[in-house]
Amino acid sequence: VQLQASGGGWVQPGGSLRLSCAASGGTLNSYKLAWFRQAPGKEREFVAVIRWSGGTIRYADSVKGRVTISKDTAKNTVFLQMNSLKPEDTAVYYCAATRIVWSEIENHWRYDVWGQGTQVTVSS
Repeated sequence: VQLQASGGGWVQPGGSLRLSCAASGGTLNSYKLAWFRQAPGKEREFVAVIRWSGGTIRYADSVKGRVTISKDTAKNTVFLQMNSLKPEDTAVYYCAATRIVWSEIENHWRYDVWGQGTQVTVSS
């Protein structure tokens, strides 16, 4: 499986962005697809994850209520809709895939497939 992320950019505080992660090269039925982010000088941070088969979702507390993860099975694509963006959301956002157990899905080191990052900048 390969992942291709897109949709980043610059937005003012309070604005919205939608990130996309297109998967290719294999079936996703056994995968969980996640978004992580990494700000300069900080560790990679879990944002959200969706189980491809079944659609179970989890969000980080820092984005809950502002972010929605979804999937389009026909297009093999996962989306991250981000609303009410804050300057502290500024980071490089990565999509990733794993087949590990659900209890470990927030651990970035357990993901073996990564897309390239897409920069999100929130500033006035």
